[in-house]
Amino acid sequence: MHLSLFLETIITLAVIIAIAVLCVKKRKLTPGGGVMAAIVGLLVTAGAGFGGLLLLGTFFIMGVAATSHKKQLKILPGQIHPEQRSAGQVFANGGVAAIMALLALINPDIDDMYQMMLAASLAAATADTLSSELGMVYGRNFYNILTFKKEAKGLDGVISLEGTLMGAAGAGILALLYGICFGMDESVWFVVIAGIAGNLADSLLGATLERKHIIGNDTVNLGNTLFGAITAMLLYLL
Repeated sequence: MHLSLFLETIITLAVIIAIAVLCVKKRKLTPGGGVMAAIVGLLVTAGAGFGGLLLLGTFFIMGVAATSHKKQLKILPGQIHPEQRSAGQVFANGGVAAIMALLALINPDIDDMYQMMLAASLAAATADTLSSELGMVYGRNFYNILTFKKEAKGLDGVISLEGTLMGAAGAGILALLYGICFGMDESVWFVVIAGIAGNLADSLLGATLERKHIIGNDTVNLGNTLFGAITAMLLYLL
């Protein structure tokens, strides 16, 4: 039994590292981003099992696909649209999930709550990525989330109806996978709601603090995932 567990751990470790190396070679991650992705993947697997790793992988695949999709339409004057994710960007999107997994590992009596918060943080990250990347392609009208006045696409805090709906759909996919892996109950809805709430919080931070250059995009994304996790926790405890 112990030998089986040891072999399973070694194989999982090897697979996660191999995927991280492949992503670096394919220029989806910087070398530092690859190291951070491997760390996040290992922690998520340790605290939430293969279900957690599936959620993390789904977010990453959907995020990469959305970022690459019609990228020529997203390049604004004076800006670049990089596809490679740095260590800071990886942590901003997956760091909260890794922390929730670690807390689940330390506190097995309430690991179900932390695993739900992990899923919520990734749902928020997915919603943000899809709404911004696909919204720039398929959005028809773009509005400042604070004033609801029309503004140019790509600006901090600017949203579209199409992008917001696509982001909500992304959160729904993560919530469905969470339900399949961890059990279909009311917490699935908590993950959906938290994912959408985190995405809206991201836009609010973008329209206020990021636009004033008080914080950067990585901090906004970290705030998005943290807000999603906390929202799920509050819904769970109510």
